[in-house]
Amino acid sequence: MSRACLGLLVGMALGFAGWFGGFGAFLLVAALGAVGFLAGRAIEGRLDFGDVLDLRSRRR
Repeated sequence: MSRACLGLLVGMALGFAGWFGGFGAFLLVAALGAVGFLAGRAIEGRLDFGDVLDLRSRRR
């Protein structure tokens, strides 16, 4: 599936959540989508939470 198609599906899901459930449902769907995206990246091995946390400690 192309990224454009995936973006279309996510946009439609957020639109339906906003239309039928209101702004709270829109935010909930967006937050859960972000969590799912990060979990998927971590499972694929493209995201290492140790590196993300280490970057914060380097800035100080």
